[in-house]
Amino acid sequence: MKTLFFPYGQTHLEYEFDEKELVGVLTSSIEKYVPEGDGHELVARALESPIGSQKLSELSRGKQKIVIIASDHTRPVPSKIIIPQMLSEIRKGNPNADITILIATGCHRGTTKQELINKFGEEIVANEKIYVHDCDEKEKLVNIGVLPSGGQCEINKIAVEADLLVAEGFIEPHFFAGFSGGRKSVLPGVAGRSTVLANHCSEFIAHPNSRTGILKDNPIHEDMVWAAKQAKLAFIVNVVLNSEKQPIFAVAGDLEKAHKKGTDFISSLCGVKSVLADIVISTNGGYPLDQNVYQSVKGMTAAEATVKKGGIIIMLAKANDGIGGEHFYHQLADEPDMNKTMDIFLSRSRNETATDQWMSQILLRILMKAKVIYVSSLDPEIVEKMHMIPASTLSEAINLAKKILVKDNATITAIPDGVSVVVI
Repeated sequence: MKTLFFPYGQTHLEYEFDEKELVGVLTSSIEKYVPEGDGHELVARALESPIGSQKLSELSRGKQKIVIIASDHTRPVPSKIIIPQMLSEIRKGNPNADITILIATGCHRGTTKQELINKFGEEIVANEKIYVHDCDEKEKLVNIGVLPSGGQCEINKIAVEADLLVAEGFIEPHFFAGFSGGRKSVLPGVAGRSTVLANHCSEFIAHPNSRTGILKDNPIHEDMVWAAKQAKLAFIVNVVLNSEKQPIFAVAGDLEKAHKKGTDFISSLCGVKSVLADIVISTNGGYPLDQNVYQSVKGMTAAEATVKKGGIIIMLAKANDGIGGEHFYHQLADEPDMNKTMDIFLSRSRNETATDQWMSQILLRILMKAKVIYVSSLDPEIVEKMHMIPASTLSEAINLAKKILVKDNATITAIPDGVSVVVI
């Protein structure tokens, strides 16, 4: 027998498996990696030896209007470590630079003052110019061309009008952009809503290369790189985090070359080989990423990559904060025929993409491959309306799965943290 622990909310669920049925346990090696210093040291070394670029202090010389794109409240980027060092480097080259920190909210709500203080500290909030991007603030958007996808590329004018545009961020596996970080600071970070919707169109979401860990020929990634280059993003500082949200690796420099070094590092630790099974158990790594159904689709995509066609995914996500989006819920719950909904999505052009459509489309794609038993604190009726099977415990879910499959010898693959692995 083998006991495994699965993150769930702020605690965990455990189960004792018969090792004859447990054919695979897919885990990242990232927690075993020993970093070469603390976060401050890692960022300092990255800034001292940038990849494919001059130092930030050299780039800032003669540049008056400098903009730093910074992550918003939804991202665990350690800005208290990164931003002070970036500011110092910029002012080393140009003490009188006019610096603005532009908060990359994408299509999220605006970051509050208290969230800014939590993120940067009181000193930076009190003394630096900070502007929170709003994707619907039309007067702040500038059209900088047509994306490879065919969508119009509208970007915040503060970024476009900068003499030097730089960004902070973090790199982790991303379920349709391949990886986060780098170019994502511009698109979706400081882009207009219509630009984000065009980039997240059904055609691109359906593309076989729009998957976790894939950048080559990924049309969503290619759009993002084009936008970042067109906006003249000149320098990035990105970190890789462990489960404690502490930096274990840092890169700085050219937006593509530095980002690639970071994604290569992640791939070396997070890449795991698929072990096909009848039942695959996954999570969203517990709190804070498993607070709603919307976010939990990310953990399901890891299971999707290793479950047999017609099998069952058991998704453990507490969802104590509910569904995570009214559009997302109604796109799924209002139509009992999943094929009809998918056909509607696929019939829409990139400029007709609806809010949250991409997440609904991905969940439908998963459900068309395997049934999903969803273990959460949600009302079971809500789970059923979203075409999933409710369960309240892992034991109940496993028993249900075996009953549905009518297989006493059903095989099981476990993924204790579905958002930390790249299943290949």
